[in-house]
Amino acid sequence: MRLIGATLLALSLAPLVALAGAQKYEPLSASVQAALQKSVSDKRPPVSSFKSPIEAANWLEAMSARLQKRIPNQEYRLELLRAVHYEATRAGLDPQLVLGLMQVESGFRKYAVSSAGARGYMQVMPFWVKLIGRPDDNLFNMRTNLRYGCTILRHYLDIEKGDLYRALGRYNGSLGRPEYPNMVRAAWHNQWSYPAKAN
Repeated sequence: MRLIGATLLALSLAPLVALAGAQKYEPLSASVQAALQKSVSDKRPPVSSFKSPIEAANWLEAMSARLQKRIPNQEYRLELLRAVHYEATRAGLDPQLVLGLMQVESGFRKYAVSSAGARGYMQVMPFWVKLIGRPDDNLFNMRTNLRYGCTILRHYLDIEKGDLYRALGRYNGSLGRPEYPNMVRAAWHNQWSYPAKAN
């Protein structure tokens, strides 16, 4: 546990170079490629992903308080949280899992770049733009990065038949090694669980 805490602290203090791994290029069948292209290209509809205004207010208040030290600007912080909730829900993912992944991958740094070239909040590798996106897709754009990251994680979960441990390993390019999945799960459960655990 001490090692995980030290690693998370190092990630939060790291400069703009992210310590994340990198998704590996794997050939996709034409049908999978087409489905992923459709998933990243459709426009965001003008609806909320929350079931009610009360649910939205409660979730945003809880998550905003936890993210405040990392992103002091309240307006931007709330915009990011709404986008995370929307894109995660749209992909069938737990929004708190996505926040845990973002914490480990980029430390919530929009312009983070890993040594392998992964970009943005969710550390998406540029080859995905060529594979399933459009040439002008900018992986430093908040919504684009979240759309790609959530779509890719969903794809890996589908490949691994719902096995989150293996899907996270694929996402990070560290399949079979426990450190990364354990760090994301620890961040998810310890920092972003909702409703908050009772002490």
